[in-house]
Amino acid sequence: MNTFSQLFLLFLVLSVAAELWLARRQIVHVRTHREAVPDAFRDRIDLAAHQKAADYTIARNRLAMVSTLYGALVLLGWTLGGGLQALDHVWGLTGLGPLLHGTFMLLSLFVIAALLDIPFDLYSTFGIEQRYGFNKATPRIYVSDLLKNAILLVVVGGPLLYAVLWFMDHSRGRWWLYTWLLWSAFNLIAVWAYPTLIAPLFNRFTPLEEGSIRQRIQALLERTGFRSRGIFVMDGSRRSAHGNAYFTGLGRSKRVVFFDTLLKSLSEPEVEAVLAHELGHFRLHHITKRIALSFALSFAGLALLGWLGQQAWFYTGLGITTAPVHINHIGLALFILVMPVFLFFFSPLMAWGSRKHEFEADDFARRHASATDLVSALVKLYSENAKTLTPDPLHSIFYDSHPPAPVRIAHLQHPS
Repeated sequence: MNTFSQLFLLFLVLSVAAELWLARRQIVHVRTHREAVPDAFRDRIDLAAHQKAADYTIARNRLAMVSTLYGALVLLGWTLGGGLQALDHVWGLTGLGPLLHGTFMLLSLFVIAALLDIPFDLYSTFGIEQRYGFNKATPRIYVSDLLKNAILLVVVGGPLLYAVLWFMDHSRGRWWLYTWLLWSAFNLIAVWAYPTLIAPLFNRFTPLEEGSIRQRIQALLERTGFRSRGIFVMDGSRRSAHGNAYFTGLGRSKRVVFFDTLLKSLSEPEVEAVLAHELGHFRLHHITKRIALSFALSFAGLALLGWLGQQAWFYTGLGITTAPVHINHIGLALFILVMPVFLFFFSPLMAWGSRKHEFEADDFARRHASATDLVSALVKLYSENAKTLTPDPLHSIFYDSHPPAPVRIAHLQHPS
């Protein structure tokens, strides 16, 4: 075991311990405040709904604790346990050329990793979500989604992985730069294509019917300068009772999407206010900033991998005891597996940036719609989605992409 092995184990232990501690804090904090609705919400949310949200949050965090321990054991199995090397050895027996060998090895790694996560996903979907009245998916829909995702992985991910490995084999020290350019272009194409080519594989999208709500939304779009390819309703109720709204796509593919569950639960002014918030993300260039940040992070990550891939201790420190003939795909696999361990403690920084954007989008919504209606809509959504009103502050700092309910509502009611 070399120094890098020890460093990896140290970060793994620290990140797992932190995740378990934070989940435990969340459970204790939510349970402590379960018996009373916060004063700011007492006239809007009844005790039964508040307690349901508390129990739902506790159940999900208990599952997260088990999943964290399980994930750490699986990661150790892939790395120091020799699982990745064994998988590569099996593919080596096929006699495939280096590029096909690497591509299929990586695809099989992703498929096996997804299969290993299925028990937790099943329990989450048909256990917790079912128990609290949110799951609407049938086993048939669940299996269909799995198969569609697997097909997309092979059809889309396969050629992409092959191209990356080709760069690694033929471009020497510059492969990571070419890969970054390819990855950036792929992501832009994916964002553009998602609304019309990918999302319809999983959900049905129908144009919002003519009427007062459509007129109200069109007026909001016009006064905020937003042009889209249409306003659509998604059949989110096929899988879940949770409600949401978003806009998606780039350029001419942009479209506004409402979950059918959201339209059923909110009044027209509340829908307008929620949409104004979502449009705020667009008008304030949050989407562009997030894409730019992802490009910057992927650039740094690939540059780091370009250096790590040339270091023997990187492989031996993560369980690769005998060097494969073509090691590029092994380096890529190891990097994908272990980087989350080292990045965990940067989570608060990413979450802070996301919460900052949410506050800015709320301010935008206040200027173009009614803050009162947005507050009313948010309270309904918090209640109907069983989002706890009393999260642990430290847990929220690490995990919450949106401000906690009391903080967000107070900001809308009393802007600084």
